[in-house]
Amino acid sequence: MARGFVYLVAIVDWFTRRALAWRVSILLDAAFCIEALEEALARYGKPTIFNSDQGPQFTSTAFTAVLLREKIAISMDGKGCWRDNVFVERLWRSVKYEEVYINAYASVPEARAGIGARFAGSGSIEVNAPFGLDDLFALRLRPTPSFLTDKLPILIDRVSSKRWLERYPRLSLEATAFRSI
Repeated sequence: MARGFVYLVAIVDWFTRRALAWRVSILLDAAFCIEALEEALARYGKPTIFNSDQGPQFTSTAFTAVLLREKIAISMDGKGCWRDNVFVERLWRSVKYEEVYINAYASVPEARAGIGARFAGSGSIEVNAPFGLDDLFALRLRPTPSFLTDKLPILIDRVSSKRWLERYPRLSLEATAFRSI
C-alpha cells in the first residue's frame, strides 16, 4: 500500500501447511487475530498445541483466554527464532512477493480481496474464502458483513472503478446492497 500498514494473520495447520483462517487489519491488536482463531476452531476443531510468535497480539490476555478456554496447550517461539515458525514465515514471504508487492494495493478492501483470491505458481487459483464459496461459484458479489454499513461506498466505488460488470458480464450483484450502481 502506498500509505500505512496492513497486518495479516493466518492460522496455519502445521501438518498440512494449510491456512485454516486468516484476517487483515489496519490495527495491530488482538481482535482480528481472535476472529481468525475462533473461525479456525469452529471450522476445523481444536488442536492439541497452538504455536505462535511472541507478538503482543498473541500474548494478550484476550487471545490466550480463547486457547485456555478450549484447553489448548500454548507454545511460543523463542525471540528472533524464525526457524521455529518457518511455515508461517514462508507463507508471509509468498504473500508479500507473489501478491502484495506486485499489485501495490490502493486500499485495505483491495488488499483483502487480492490476498483472498490470487494465482498460484501452477496457474491455478488459490482462494481463501472466510465467508464460504457459494457466492464465488454462483458468480455473485455481495458485501461481507463488515461492508454493509459505512464501508459500502468503498466497495461500490471499487466495483465501478475496476469496471467489473463490464469485464465480467456473468457477475451478478446483490440488488439490496448495490442499488446505487
